Amino acid sequence: MATSEKNPGGVLGRRGQFLQAVRQMTFESGHFTTAELADATAVPRSTAQDWINRLLREGCIFTKEEKHGRHPARYASRSAMPSTTCNRIFTTADGDMVEIFHECLSSGCAGFCEFHHRRAGGAALSVSRDGMLFRELAKVGPAAEPDLSCAAVGLAGVRREGDTVVQTIRSVYGGPAYSLSSMMGQAKGVCGVSISSADGVMSGEVKTKALVSVTVGIDDTDRKGCGGATFALSQALMKYLSDGNEVIGIRHQVAVLCQDIAEKTAGNSCSFLELAVLPEAVAGLSAKVCRFVEEESVSANWGVAVATGIGVPKALLSLGARIRSERVTLDEVLATAKEYNVWTFGGSGVIGAVAAVSLRTQAQDVLLDVANPVCIN
Repeated sequence: MATSEKNPGGVLGRRGQFLQAVRQMTFESGHFTTAELADATAVPRSTAQDWINRLLREGCIFTKEEKHGRHPARYASRSAMPSTTCNRIFTTADGDMVEIFHECLSSGCAGFCEFHHRRAGGAALSVSRDGMLFRELAKVGPAAEPDLSCAAVGLAGVRREGDTVVQTIRSVYGGPAYSLSSMMGQAKGVCGVSISSADGVMSGEVKTKALVSVTVGIDDTDRKGCGGATFALSQALMKYLSDGNEVIGIRHQVAVLCQDIAEKTAGNSCSFLELAVLPEAVAGLSAKVCRFVEEESVSANWGVAVATGIGVPKALLSLGARIRSERVTLDEVLATAKEYNVWTFGGSGVIGAVAAVSLRTQAQDVLLDVANPVCIN
């Protein structure tokens, strides 16, 4: 080994200095630029760029954002720890209501976040989890500080900045702070994270695009004696729609409808998909849904309903509750759907499709058991 590499001021010493600097900046801000590294290590920018190139080759850091226009490239450090357990963070917005989604790579992490965000209170109106997807509902407005005396992390507020949503998260030091400062910025869908700390609390502002909440209801795609299953077709549709970059599939659910319909097939179940869609892609989504369902359905009675928005109007929800318990005419369903801007297409399956869209906010034990009443409020 060369003498310069043994010397603390030699290559290894300098490498340690730069590694410490990039790790610290990544921890505090989620990224760094060449200019910021030069300032932190008191070297010329050319020297800082040389070290960045070296650390990139060694795999110690990675390019988080390529240079574009006047905006410099941004980098972040790697470590022996997992790069992130946050696979994706995204948000849907509807007026002053926002729904936040954290898609984890660990069910343990998703469960931890669900537990602590619920206990912390703060700006979260509701908190739930579906497998490794943690979600919470919030309203744009003044900050509502989470209670970190009994919880490790919570939502403090949500605001809109143009076409983006900014969520403010507070956490205690330790694992939650590490996730906030070193992991969330690497999740897909995150446009930026800014970190600050004071009085033993880490605060982070996580910025994401404001997507549109879209629910797709589907029914009557199967036929007695000819096979087919609406739930299977719906899941295939979810995969088809979310293959590109315009649509994120949130979940697929099955809902059981009235069992006293003589012409029903099997258990008389419909399906709905929850999607988060780029605003510019919403207009063409319904046509894509119809083409797919028409091509894959084995029944001529198939029906589709498409609704946008986070909430479900009370009258629409009441209609869905009735379809679960009695026969409702197609004319009444079409009239109500039109009144509440639910787009419909197809045959008699539209009845079940509209019911599916109207039931999207219900718990799974309600969706699957008609004996459990629909929660109208």
